[in-house]
Amino acid sequence: MKVALWILIFFGTFSIMEFMAWFTHKYVMHGFLWSLHKDHHKKDHDSWFERNDAFFIFYAIVSMVCFYLGAETSFWYGWPLGFGILAYGIAYFFVHDIFIHQRFKMFRNANNWYARGVRRAHKIHHKHLGKEKGECFGMLFVPFKYFKKA
Repeated sequence: MKVALWILIFFGTFSIMEFMAWFTHKYVMHGFLWSLHKDHHKKDHDSWFERNDAFFIFYAIVSMVCFYLGAETSFWYGWPLGFGILAYGIAYFFVHDIFIHQRFKMFRNANNWYARGVRRAHKIHHKHLGKEKGECFGMLFVPFKYFKKA
Protein backbone atom coordinates (compact mmCIF):
# COMPACT_ATOMS: atom_id res chain seq x y z
CA MET A 1 0.00 0.00 0.00
CA LYS A 2 2.78 2.42 0.90
CA VAL A 3 4.53 1.82 -2.45
CA ALA A 4 1.32 2.53 -4.38
CA LEU A 5 0.79 5.73 -2.38
CA TRP A 6 4.44 6.70 -2.95
CA ILE A 7 3.99 6.27 -6.72
CA LEU A 8 0.70 8.17 -6.69
CA ILE A 9 2.29 11.08 -4.79
CA PHE A 10 5.27 11.10 -7.16
CA PHE A 11 3.14 11.27 -10.33
CA GLY A 12 0.69 13.67 -8.72
CA THR A 13 3.53 15.99 -7.77
CA PHE A 14 5.03 15.76 -11.25
CA SER A 15 1.65 16.70 -12.76
CA ILE A 16 1.03 19.55 -10.31
CA MET A 17 4.47 20.93 -11.17
CA GLU A 18 3.26 21.65 -14.70
CA PHE A 19 0.58 23.88 -13.20
CA MET A 20 3.16 25.44 -10.87
CA ALA A 21 5.47 26.11 -13.83
CA TRP A 22 2.59 27.70 -15.77
CA PHE A 23 1.52 29.80 -12.77
CA THR A 24 5.07 30.89 -11.93
CA HIS A 25 5.83 31.67 -15.56
CA LYS A 26 2.67 33.72 -16.11
CA TYR A 27 2.35 35.58 -12.80
CA VAL A 28 5.90 35.72 -11.41
CA MET A 29 8.27 35.60 -14.38
CA HIS A 30 6.01 37.80 -16.52
CA GLY A 31 5.03 39.74 -13.41
CA PHE A 32 7.03 41.16 -10.56
CA LEU A 33 10.23 39.21 -11.40
CA TRP A 34 10.27 40.13 -15.08
CA SER A 35 13.69 41.68 -14.46
CA LEU A 36 15.07 38.13 -14.07
CA HIS A 37 13.10 36.61 -16.95
CA LYS A 38 13.35 39.25 -19.66
CA ASP A 39 16.81 38.15 -20.82
CA HIS A 40 15.22 34.86 -21.78
CA HIS A 41 12.96 36.65 -24.28
CA LYS A 42 15.50 39.16 -25.52
CA LYS A 43 19.19 38.43 -25.17
CA ASP A 44 20.96 41.42 -23.69
CA HIS A 45 24.17 39.61 -22.76
CA ASP A 46 26.87 37.38 -24.25
CA SER A 47 26.87 34.79 -21.47
CA TRP A 48 25.63 31.23 -21.86
CA PHE A 49 23.83 31.74 -18.54
CA GLU A 50 20.75 33.91 -18.23
CA ARG A 51 19.36 35.70 -15.19
CA ASN A 52 16.31 33.57 -15.92
CA ASP A 53 18.30 30.48 -14.84
CA ALA A 54 17.91 31.63 -11.23
CA PHE A 55 14.31 30.39 -11.17
CA PHE A 56 15.34 26.74 -11.00
CA ILE A 57 16.99 27.46 -7.64
CA PHE A 58 13.64 28.01 -5.92
CA TYR A 59 12.22 24.63 -6.93
CA ALA A 60 15.55 22.91 -6.29
CA ILE A 61 15.46 24.22 -2.72
CA VAL A 62 11.85 23.05 -2.27
CA SER A 63 12.84 19.60 -3.56
CA MET A 64 15.85 19.43 -1.23
CA VAL A 65 13.72 20.45 1.76
CA CYS A 66 11.33 17.61 0.89
CA PHE A 67 14.26 15.16 0.75
CA TYR A 68 15.53 16.44 4.09
CA LEU A 69 12.11 16.08 5.71
CA GLY A 70 11.78 12.58 4.28
CA ALA A 71 15.16 11.55 5.63
CA GLU A 72 15.24 13.31 8.99
CA THR A 73 11.62 13.20 10.14
CA SER A 74 8.66 10.86 10.00
CA PHE A 75 7.34 12.82 7.00
CA TRP A 76 8.04 10.02 4.50
CA TYR A 77 5.93 11.86 1.92
CA GLY A 78 8.92 14.13 1.48
CA TRP A 79 10.65 11.53 -0.69
CA PRO A 80 7.98 11.19 -3.40
CA LEU A 81 7.29 14.93 -3.27
CA GLY A 82 10.99 15.74 -3.67
CA PHE A 83 11.46 13.21 -6.45
CA GLY A 84 8.34 14.45 -8.27
CA ILE A 85 9.68 18.01 -8.23
CA LEU A 86 13.14 16.80 -9.26
CA ALA A 87 11.74 14.68 -12.12
CA TYR A 88 9.73 17.64 -13.41
CA GLY A 89 12.82 19.84 -13.25
CA ILE A 90 14.79 17.30 -15.27
CA ALA A 91 11.96 17.00 -17.83
CA TYR A 92 11.70 20.79 -18.03
CA PHE A 93 15.46 21.08 -18.56
CA PHE A 94 15.43 18.52 -21.37
CA VAL A 95 12.34 19.90 -23.11
CA HIS A 96 12.91 23.63 -22.61
CA ASP A 97 16.65 24.17 -22.44
CA ILE A 98 17.94 21.31 -24.58
CA PHE A 99 15.16 20.46 -27.04
CA ILE A 100 13.52 23.85 -27.62
CA HIS A 101 16.33 26.36 -27.04
CA GLN A 102 19.18 24.05 -28.07
CA ARG A 103 21.49 25.13 -25.24
CA PHE A 104 23.10 21.77 -25.91
CA LYS A 105 22.97 20.58 -29.49
CA MET A 106 20.81 17.50 -28.94
CA PHE A 107 17.39 16.30 -30.13
CA ARG A 108 17.55 18.59 -33.16
CA ASN A 109 15.88 16.07 -35.44
CA ALA A 110 12.93 15.22 -33.20
CA ASN A 111 9.93 15.80 -35.42
CA ASN A 112 6.98 13.82 -34.06
CA TRP A 113 3.57 15.42 -33.41
CA TYR A 114 4.35 16.15 -29.74
CA ALA A 115 7.73 17.74 -30.50
CA ARG A 116 6.26 19.94 -33.24
CA GLY A 117 3.35 21.01 -31.01
CA VAL A 118 5.54 21.93 -28.04
CA ARG A 119 7.98 23.78 -30.29
CA ARG A 120 5.16 25.73 -31.95
CA ALA A 121 3.59 26.70 -28.61
CA HIS A 122 6.91 27.92 -27.26
CA LYS A 123 7.64 29.85 -30.45
CA ILE A 124 4.28 31.61 -30.09
CA HIS A 125 5.16 32.43 -26.48
CA HIS A 126 8.49 33.95 -27.50
CA LYS A 127 7.09 36.10 -30.29
CA HIS A 128 6.26 38.63 -27.56
CA LEU A 129 9.46 40.30 -26.37
CA GLY A 130 7.77 42.16 -23.52
CA LYS A 131 6.09 40.85 -20.42
CA GLU A 132 2.57 41.71 -21.59
CA LYS A 133 0.44 39.93 -24.19
CA GLY A 134 2.08 36.60 -23.54
CA GLU A 135 0.39 33.31 -24.26
CA CYS A 136 1.07 29.63 -23.76
CA PHE A 137 2.96 29.64 -20.47
CA GLY A 138 3.00 25.86 -19.98
CA MET A 139 5.82 23.57 -20.98
CA LEU A 140 4.95 19.88 -21.20
CA PHE A 141 1.17 20.20 -21.61
CA VAL A 142 0.32 22.90 -24.12
CA PRO A 143 -3.09 23.69 -25.65
CA PHE A 144 -4.27 21.14 -28.22
CA LYS A 145 -4.48 23.79 -30.95
CA TYR A 146 -0.66 23.76 -31.23
CA PHE A 147 -0.70 20.04 -31.96
CA LYS A 148 -3.38 20.42 -34.63
CA LYS A 149 -1.33 23.08 -36.43
CA ALA A 150 1.83 21.02 -36.14
